[in-house]
Amino acid sequence: GRCPHLTVVDHDPARDVRAFEPVVAAVEEVVAGVEVIRPGVCATAARGPSRYLGGEEAAAERIVEHVAQSCAVESQAGIADGVFAAGLAAREGRIVSPGGTREFLAGRPVEALGRPALADLLRRLGVRTLGDFAALPAGDVLARFGFDGALAHRLAAGRDDRPLAVRQPPADLTVTADHDEPIDRVDAAAFAARTLAERLHERLAGYGLACTRLGIEAVTAHGQELHRVWRHDGLLTAAAIADRVRWQLDGWLSGSNGRGGTRPVRPTAGIVRLRLVPDGVLAQAGLQPGLWGETGEERERAHRALNRVQGILGPEAVVTAVLGGGRSPADQVRLVPWGDERVPARPGPPPLPPAAPPPAPASPAVVPAGGGAGRRTGRGRAV
Repeated sequence: GRCPHLTVVDHDPARDVRAFEPVVAAVEEVVAGVEVIRPGVCATAARGPSRYLGGEEAAAERIVEHVAQSCAVESQAGIADGVFAAGLAAREGRIVSPGGTREFLAGRPVEALGRPALADLLRRLGVRTLGDFAALPAGDVLARFGFDGALAHRLAAGRDDRPLAVRQPPADLTVTADHDEPIDRVDAAAFAARTLAERLHERLAGYGLACTRLGIEAVTAHGQELHRVWRHDGLLTAAAIADRVRWQLDGWLSGSNGRGGTRPVRPTAGIVRLRLVPDGVLAQAGLQPGLWGETGEERERAHRALNRVQGILGPEAVVTAVLGGGRSPADQVRLVPWGDERVPARPGPPPLPPAAPPPAPASPAVVPAGGGAGRRTGRGRAV
């Protein structure tokens, strides 16, 4: 009522990670060794940046300023002894002096621990602040609340001695090829696809990785940008990558002239830049062949055929059904393009019961043939 233009979106951790990644990359341009706590929060050791940048306050200001210039977002930094206390200090943009973390945490409510069930129990026991919780004997806390309660007790006392698990910046696995002569023939596209696929496969193999989801991007001589994502249940080999790139280029270059038909519209000019983006990667030993040879050869042939149809006619030409919640069959089934995430639009609870039938008509009064008034018994039967 107070904010009618408010937009509420569903919780999507993957979306939040993608949105926060540029911020983490910007922080890594100033300091080294960044740990992502959750989307929206990251941590780093303050000793090195403070020495290099002229103090803790100067380092915090430099990080906030660089994030604002690089990502056009506002952020706050906090410094304290431990990741937990530093996270609370960042909400206020505060720098806690060394040794003052316990005093800084003492007045915080127990809800700051991020454990709603534990906070509710502590409040019912009369423990309302982190200082009250930290004053309890550690042995009694372990016996009453278990290991998670003991960990929360250490956080409340400012004894967060867990070392940072810094992340390694992701390697740039994308491969790009620029062509002086625009590619407008399928045979030239097939040659370019094989060369670029081999380069991508060699780069992935150098990091011990394999690709399961491949993004194919192309730019035409007129600046038109084309993009398509291909998904695969197994590991994409060099030949499999080359096939998918060739199919996609064949689909783009063999499109219609825009005068009707089921094929997508052909690009306005030849392709001058081709880019392969390994959108989904995992360790090369993550997927293994079957005990008696390759797994699902028939399924692989079906996948190749369906992917070829999509490359020619577009992603909407091949769809699969995904079941979700709903009352009627039309509400429960959703069609998604082949290769997309088969996630239900909403969770599928047990089927809803059918609508209640209309009430039965009232029992009619029965009048004897002689015209006298009828009499109703205790069971509702008219006599």
